[in-house]
Amino acid sequence: MLKIYGRANSINVRKVLWLCDEIGLSYTREDWGRGFRATSEPEFLALNPMGLVPVIDDEGFLLRESNAIVRYLASKYGYAEIYPNDLKQRAIIEQWMDWGAAEFVLPQRGAFLGGFIKVEPWTTPWFVEAAQKDFNRLMTLLDAHLKASGKAFVAGDAFTVADIPVGLVVNRWYTLELERPTLPSLAAYYDKLSQRPAYQTHGRNGAP
Repeated sequence: MLKIYGRANSINVRKVLWLCDEIGLSYTREDWGRGFRATSEPEFLALNPMGLVPVIDDEGFLLRESNAIVRYLASKYGYAEIYPNDLKQRAIIEQWMDWGAAEFVLPQRGAFLGGFIKVEPWTTPWFVEAAQKDFNRLMTLLDAHLKASGKAFVAGDAFTVADIPVGLVVNRWYTLELERPTLPSLAAYYDKLSQRPAYQTHGRNGAP
């Protein structure tokens, strides 16, 4: 059985948990990370020398990096409806997955780590303010994309794995105490995702 290493309140672990619940994949999970066993322990570093969650053990195959894990599991278990085999469709999906990770480093560190849970060294007021503004900027761009495309989801008419990392940062944006602009297309997207039971469990569950 698939084993997932990482605390359930980590946004990156939640990507993997959401995907597993979305496709009905059974797994076990072991808590590691903030508030639990330290990922600097030798036992964890043997799984992931980078010292970050999540990590999976799929029958002896170890894999780190949440987006890579989501893509691997969707591919292995044949869920082409959420991760199509068509090269161009996959490229668009992966484009949005990577955007949902790479572009949000500053907002995650400043608005969440610094402004919300007060983790040093991210609490400097100017940094928190800059991160909050950047979070709003990125969400405004996403709102514009959704409006222009006229599609229900970020990569098209149907839900795909692209919506997993993007949907979780959208939830974080709505959950944090920020001065947010009104973004109707983004709000509709958030409500659409919220109809999915797995998103209710691992996304819109009251936690940022």
